[in-house]
Amino acid sequence: MPAIGLLGDVMLGRSVGEHLREAPAEELWSDELRSLCASLDLMICNLECSVSERGERTRRIPGKPFFFRAPPSAVTALEAIKVRAVSLANNHALDYEEDALIDTRRLLADSGVVAAGEGQGVEAARRPAVVEAGGHRVGLLCVSDHPLEYAARPGRNGIAHAELRHGVPDWLLEGVAQLSERCEVTIVFPHWGPNMCTSPASWQRRAAAALQGAGASLVAGHSAHVFHGVEWSERGAVLFDLGDALDDYRVDPVRRNDLGVLAMWRPGPEGEELELVGLKLEFCHTGLARELDADWIAARLQRASAALGTRVDRVAENRFRIRPG
Repeated sequence: MPAIGLLGDVMLGRSVGEHLREAPAEELWSDELRSLCASLDLMICNLECSVSERGERTRRIPGKPFFFRAPPSAVTALEAIKVRAVSLANNHALDYEEDALIDTRRLLADSGVVAAGEGQGVEAARRPAVVEAGGHRVGLLCVSDHPLEYAARPGRNGIAHAELRHGVPDWLLEGVAQLSERCEVTIVFPHWGPNMCTSPASWQRRAAAALQGAGASLVAGHSAHVFHGVEWSERGAVLFDLGDALDDYRVDPVRRNDLGVLAMWRPGPEGEELELVGLKLEFCHTGLARELDADWIAARLQRASAALGTRVDRVAENRFRIRPG
């Protein structure tokens, strides 16, 4: 079975985009991190911006404080870590309206990166992506629980939206079931929950269980900007939030949104393997966490996962093997 890497939020706009106009995209990532990503069969991330030179700031959400748009060259930053699939189901996909989202879709496709979680019309936005990796079909189904204003409408571009805190809608459960019949591996990749929360809500745990019950091989989420603990049910692992992977955000000194994780997951008929690699986000640059940063990740990950009944073994300075408790 394939070795699959998953990253949380990758934001290539604002200062990151300005940096990309002057420096090679490879410099956004450390040599070690690029090498690690290249060793995997498939890399997936949440692309939390549009990629375009077009569009005006949306007026759909009064008082919206942040707008993220990257230059077309930003796609090379994804290529630098071998990303071949992204989610666009998030709260920044339409920051610069439909023209910018259309450009994003085209630029990704031109670079061989498949996108899921957006489209013209509801059916297209909900359509999963299927990627070949390691000789197997991997299905990726992406959805966001916010904002409703960005949801795809008939004939209009937008994101796949579901109000997950009120239960998983039938269309999503049916989509997972159908995808699991087509693919050896089915990943549900939700953008859910509020910013800066440090643990999953009860509704997220219920939603993850429902998605696993419908046939998801893995549920891996993002949105909080900080990583959560891992739960391991009878059906497998749930990564409620992967945290940030690249950005220019202000750092919270307590919640440490400058520390994230790369998930390396290998499903298999005799059981899955899951390892997390600690990441350190600096200004427009991400590498592997070291020393005190790696220790902080270790302590946080062990506490948060223990609360969910999962065991974390530290196998190297910044690498952690996840097992059922």
